[in-house]
Amino acid sequence: MEILTQRLKLIPCTEESISIIRTSEDYEMGPHINMYLRELKEDSTLFGWGVWFVINQENNTIIGDIGFKGKPNSENIVEIGYGIVPSTQGKGYATEAVQKLIEWAFSDKNVTKIVAECLDDNVPSIRVLEKLQMNRIGSENKMLKWQLEK
Repeated sequence: MEILTQRLKLIPCTEESISIIRTSEDYEMGPHINMYLRELKEDSTLFGWGVWFVINQENNTIIGDIGFKGKPNSENIVEIGYGIVPSTQGKGYATEAVQKLIEWAFSDKNVTKIVAECLDDNVPSIRVLEKLQMNRIGSENKMLKWQLEK
């Protein structure tokens, strides 16, 4: 499974995908990758509801990751998160990738709302969420809370 945008390819994180893709010099696989892979081994229904790699189609390298913090909950809500390597920020990649993953999630009948959060001083992330027309619904402990309904 993969999702294509004009410039990017999004592929779900699996042991197999890690072994066949190239990473950019700036991209580091954080601890969330291994945590998700362990969870996926225990519950295959998590496939797609965790980490996805963001790949620049031009040079076929990972420039970040994006994904959900689990399957839809009992209220049909998923939380999305994302990170793009610093050397490729400011080019619209995060907005492009998040938009496509939102569309993918909303194609599932079990998703009616997507939420996100970011630090209140993370201006680039705030701009991404605003461009995606997510609604700011509050803040807590320096974290801004966002949501988008189907």
